[in-house]
Amino acid sequence: MYLDNAATTPTDPRVLEAMLQYFADSYGNASSMNSFGKDAKEALEESRRKIADFMNADPEELIFTGSATEANNLILKGHAFGAGKRHCHIAVSTIDHDCVLNTVKWLEKQGFRISYLPVDSYGLLRIDPLQKVLEEDVTLVSVVHGNNEIGTVQNIKKIAKMCHENGSFFHTDAVQSFGKLPIDVELIGIDSMTINAHKMYGPKGVGALYIDRTLKITPLIHGGSHEFGKRAGTENIPSIVGFAKAVELREREMDAEGVRLCRLRDRLIRAALEIEDTYLNVHPTKRLPNNVSLRFSHLEGEAIVLDLDAEGIAASSGSACSTKSNDPSHVLLAIGLRPQEARGSLRLSLGKKNSAEEIEFTAQQLAKVVERLRGISPLTHLS
Repeated sequence: MYLDNAATTPTDPRVLEAMLQYFADSYGNASSMNSFGKDAKEALEESRRKIADFMNADPEELIFTGSATEANNLILKGHAFGAGKRHCHIAVSTIDHDCVLNTVKWLEKQGFRISYLPVDSYGLLRIDPLQKVLEEDVTLVSVVHGNNEIGTVQNIKKIAKMCHENGSFFHTDAVQSFGKLPIDVELIGIDSMTINAHKMYGPKGVGALYIDRTLKITPLIHGGSHEFGKRAGTENIPSIVGFAKAVELREREMDAEGVRLCRLRDRLIRAALEIEDTYLNVHPTKRLPNNVSLRFSHLEGEAIVLDLDAEGIAASSGSACSTKSNDPSHVLLAIGLRPQEARGSLRLSLGKKNSAEEIEFTAQQLAKVVERLRGISPLTHLS
């Protein structure tokens, strides 16, 4: 049973089928002038159009990258290098993804001005500190839409409006929410947005950056004139085609799947909270439809993950990008948890392959695993 869909999702067979042609037959370089190149170029631009239409953007505003990490680096460093140290001031939320936070920490070491925006105990951005920072000539604000660990969903329309009223651009990392929640970049007021394919049943190795034509950036990768001169390198046509196919399927299936996943999510949460000394880490309503973030007193999350895996249930203790770190999650610390509380957290993230029967089995096994581990945990006896 796979309950780690926030880390990555299985590639939909229909996506794989769409990709195969561009590995085996239509394998040209989209920059070539021959018929193979023209076929590849047509597939590239049709894919760009499909994805842009899904978010109500112009196709020319969508830049394909090798990952969401690259896209976040492109917008943050590209904006900083373009604005220069004297004029650049970037503000980011304290629960953004590591690829955002580590990027701005690097920029900070190079002499760029960076501000960090606090959140409340649910992970929602605190508005008063945001307003105060905006009055300090912030040029770009980056706030994750749906958090990858706890699933909290921000009111990015309100945040974008505040940014624009103070002359700042607004960027959001929407990797976890794109394809799960409707996102209209024009309606919301998003100036740039990071997305990728493998969190929505598409292939790994392809991401994209939506960037409004009014927001200028300096490219990070130099070479040819690919991607409107913003990202050099031969485009990954099979994966881009797969990305577009995944978006096409999300457009048809997202709403119904969201309703189903909410039911399964809430059933799992109700069962988990019946376990003694178990707590929900996330806002009770403002959250992704597939995310369950829990913490268990007197236990280590990694131990729960390993025991669940032995029972045939794949889960995680937090972000897949941070699992090798011994430090407690920066997201859980940012919402006010103590280090020992943060280390007792478990993330279960649902997907379209999960059934009601799997959720019932997971709830039963989770209760057994927690009881067994608490029986042998030194933390239990020290409390």
